[in-house]
Amino acid sequence: MTQIARPSVSTNKRLIDWRNATTLVLFHFTALAAIGYLVFVHFSTWTVGLGVAWFVFSGLSITAGYHRLFSHRSYQAHPVVRAFLLLFGAAAVQNSALRWSADHRRHHAHTDREGDPYSVKQGFLWSHIGWVMFQPTHRADEEQIRDLQADRLVVLQDRYYLALAWLMGAVVPASLGLIWGDPIGALLVAGFLRLVVQWHATFSINSIAHMIGSQPFSTRNSARDSFWTAILTLGEGYHNFHHTFQHDYRNGIRWHHFDPTKWILWSLEKVGLATCLRRVPRATIETRRQRVAEERRNRPRGLSSSLARNAN
Repeated sequence: MTQIARPSVSTNKRLIDWRNATTLVLFHFTALAAIGYLVFVHFSTWTVGLGVAWFVFSGLSITAGYHRLFSHRSYQAHPVVRAFLLLFGAAAVQNSALRWSADHRRHHAHTDREGDPYSVKQGFLWSHIGWVMFQPTHRADEEQIRDLQADRLVVLQDRYYLALAWLMGAVVPASLGLIWGDPIGALLVAGFLRLVVQWHATFSINSIAHMIGSQPFSTRNSARDSFWTAILTLGEGYHNFHHTFQHDYRNGIRWHHFDPTKWILWSLEKVGLATCLRRVPRATIETRRQRVAEERRNRPRGLSSSLARNAN
């Protein structure tokens, strides 16, 4: 799901993306420095609180914004909400909504196959973080994002993405830290430490959510449902459901499923800031669940998982 700054190139050979690789390494070291600052230099509850707030705002901007709104069109949002999601989405430093959505739509179109930009079939490290450190071997499919190219706010964010990323990810947190006299701490914690934690939370959907968990709705791809990955990602962990019903605004469909993104969108609908929330009918979901359960019961004992997927 995640990308830092991906140019659109086409090559048959994997070339290291030195900008991304260098950024990842430097920011991880800076995140360690942030921990050292909190432990040995100055601990401020205001600074930590700002880091948590920025993590939540940026995280929701990826889950509710980049993912469910822009990539899947699971609902429609008021311009104020869209502007908020695009601003804090830039703070997550995972590329613009336009480019992020292009990769994500490609992932859904080619899951586990040739063309999947972060296929788990190439190993945990590749799907988690390795793919970000190499230039893509495919060109962006402009047809896949034609709808987003007609969205003025999305285009503006794409055009000024780097400036917005620095503004929302570094300048604003440091400026807020001036209020309680800790701008350096605010920059390190809400800027860099928060960002690195956020990267790995989002990366876990590409990796862990395709390796650990249950498959109640489909065994045709590697996506899995897991409460634990939902905790890490503000509700994105019910990934088997999502890959089966990708346009549903929910990931966790039960009331007890941990999906704060779903709860936020439901609340926004109640106050008129979100409309047209797309929901798969309960009967359709249950039919799909029963079908998969029946396929498992009828599967010959000892049949390999790969053959079982082909049998579906």
